[in-house]
Amino acid sequence: MKQQINKRYMAIYEDIKEKILSGEFGPGHKLPSEHEFCSIYKTSRGTIRSALDLLVEEGMVNRHPGKGVYVLERNAITFSFGGLVSFKEASENNGQSFVTLVPFFTEMIITQELHDKTRLPLGEEVYCLHRIRELDGERIIFDINYFLKEKLTGLTEDIAKDSIYEYMEQQLGLKIGFSQRIIQVEPVTVKDREYLDMESYGFVAVVKNFVHLSDGTLFEYTESRHHPERFIFTDFARRR
Repeated sequence: MKQQINKRYMAIYEDIKEKILSGEFGPGHKLPSEHEFCSIYKTSRGTIRSALDLLVEEGMVNRHPGKGVYVLERNAITFSFGGLVSFKEASENNGQSFVTLVPFFTEMIITQELHDKTRLPLGEEVYCLHRIRELDGERIIFDINYFLKEKLTGLTEDIAKDSIYEYMEQQLGLKIGFSQRIIQVEPVTVKDREYLDMESYGFVAVVKNFVHLSDGTLFEYTESRHHPERFIFTDFARRR
């Protein structure tokens, strides 16, 4: 019975999401009430609420207490605090077109200075990449990536332009486990201005990820530097 309920709210979530992505429910549109959705989908309020919770978590809609649920603007890539997704997955989830540029790709050894920053093992070989994420022609994210070479055998610039996580999971058979994430605001650097369309902005939102495989091995450190107007991270929490 519980499995049927889970399948039901996931189907409703997918249907509402498709309506948002297709433009049937456009940015700023107020969604039908939970009661109206119950009539539309012939189901309970609990099931509708679970479907809407997922949309809130993905940053596609927002609840306004006493007013309703509204579709959010999609002029940014939306990430979830609780999720661990690639840029490709996040942009596709938001129904947006993107381009990834790789202006820097090299191999290096983890020095003491890099170890202190990345926590990757001292003396290990890593791939170091700079990746620029373009959304609708605007450069909005500058990623600085370090990946353990022994875990990402055969990584190339072409793979980095597509999806490294997809390559790991589908080609190398690796399972990505969890990440520690640190989010802060930092002054703009020379590289930020070179790689991002910063205009007069003096700060960027910085997300630092220490990513582990399912066996606990730390294999990646990524520093994502976001344009302040295009930075959205969402969270969903319940009171215990």
